Amino acid sequence: MSMFEVLRRFGTFALLVFTGSVLLFLVLHLVRIPLVLIAKVLEISMRRLDAFVTRHASKPPTGPVNQFFHPTPVSREEAINVHA
Repeated sequence: MSMFEVLRRFGTFALLVFTGSVLLFLVLHLVRIPLVLIAKVLEISMRRLDAFVTRHASKPPTGPVNQFFHPTPVSREEAINVHA
């Protein structure tokens, strides 16, 4: 069925409604493309940030954890017998 047959059979209003709905469909999909790309970039950056934070948080400390007191070489037996 051609456009002219639709116009003759259903009228101008039906043809305008159909054309408007097709145009709205196309516009919505064209608007969706940048949003999907932004979401993909955000997902990739969040994955990289998560991997970076996880990698650095799971490393053992390189220096003393308590920096206010000097580390003293205490054996495990001495540390058990300490009572505060």
